[in-house]
Amino acid sequence: MKEIKQSFRLMMNGVAAQSMRDKGAQYHVNWGASLPMLKDKAREIGHDYHLAIALWKENVRECKLLATMVMPPQEMLPEVADIWMEQTTSQEVAEMAAFYLYRHLPYAADKAFSWIASEKELYQLCGFHVLARLFADGKAPNERGINEFIDQAQVALCSEAVAVKKAAMAAVLRFADLGLVYERVAKTAMRRIGADIF
Repeated sequence: MKEIKQSFRLMMNGVAAQSMRDKGAQYHVNWGASLPMLKDKAREIGHDYHLAIALWKENVRECKLLATMVMPPQEMLPEVADIWMEQTTSQEVAEMAAFYLYRHLPYAADKAFSWIASEKELYQLCGFHVLARLFADGKAPNERGINEFIDQAQVALCSEAVAVKKAAMAAVLRFADLGLVYERVAKTAMRRIGADIF
């Protein structure tokens, strides 16, 4: 941990860190390290459950992001995913966790569906990002999942939360890419709420 934290000093980008602060990203410590640098560090470390848990406990931007990259998806229990989601306080961490980790969990779809039904914006944002990735990977929901997804996407697209709207829109577009039937379902649902995203 000490060595990893010291390595962040070498990745430091004060301008990026200040820009994040100006946009409202609140971390106890933020070195402004770029994602490619963190990805290189994650490759160097490899998957490590205990290290990921230790990193996540630190209120340091780079620790949180690195934790999502080194956590082995097969070893992460659903209750640990719930704790991490509960402790997620920034849009960046929610998006990166969805991309690097949550989409690879064996129970990814179940979690994503429960998150998009949440009252909390970061949960919804994360859930839609996970579903967008699953759809992009060709994973199609069953009939019940389709109905649930469409219902929640319509609600999200009519909400005031811009980031959630964008995530829902991305998920709808990926859903439509699954095939002609899915595209028709998506287009009909979007017409119903007057959302012109196609």
